[in-house]
Amino acid sequence: MQDAFNDQVVIITGAGQGIGFGIAKQLAIRRAKIILNDEDEQLAVKSATEIQNTGSICYAYAGDVADPAFIKFMVDEAVKRFGKITIAIANAGITLFGDFFTYSPEDLVRVMNVNIAGTFFLAQHAANQMKLQNEKGTILFMSSVTAHQAHKNLAAYSMTKAAIEMLAKNLVIELSPFGITVNSVAPGATLTERTLNDAEYKKTWSSITPMGRAAETEDIVNAALFLVSPASRHITGQNLIVDGGWTSVSPSPF
Repeated sequence: MQDAFNDQVVIITGAGQGIGFGIAKQLAIRRAKIILNDEDEQLAVKSATEIQNTGSICYAYAGDVADPAFIKFMVDEAVKRFGKITIAIANAGITLFGDFFTYSPEDLVRVMNVNIAGTFFLAQHAANQMKLQNEKGTILFMSSVTAHQAHKNLAAYSMTKAAIEMLAKNLVIELSPFGITVNSVAPGATLTERTLNDAEYKKTWSSITPMGRAAETEDIVNAALFLVSPASRHITGQNLIVDGGWTSVSPSPF
């Protein structure tokens, strides 16, 4: 897979840290050209600079993926810089925990705008550009195991992730005639900068995951790399769960 991404042009959202950054870095090392987005400008620049220091090509674009105009701007910038876009990865998402009975309209709108609209419009703008190009493309969404199993205080978040998976399935009809594949990855509990802020996270999820550990970022990155590589060229409309078997048994962390 080392040469599989040579000359590929990638937009990846929410890539300042964690899984998104891991995907961006590994694609860049494999000679892809990266447009790296994060809402946090300082984090976006820091992460892009780290990738550039490996000798790879990566540009930081800070902005909110809930804004369709910003997404179009990134796609236009990719074309301006590199003449095309071949891979779009909608990784950005937010998790706003909250009790269903008191969940606020403001939180629901925010979760839906980032997770659903941010994914939808990246796919739309990237696919419109891919249609104009004389080569195939691929789109990847980031879902979650909570799209498949209930998790306390995550009703809104889970709903958005299930929607993302249905979007990937539905877009097969729209995108296949243009040689564009679209899939999703559903990570389970994963050790990232954010989750490791919880001192009990690793211990709790390791104890209830059949494989005996929470996922490391690399586990999700490897799945993502496969789904955007030529090795998966006949796979579309699918969701790959990477959770160490948790969704097979689904014990609650609470």
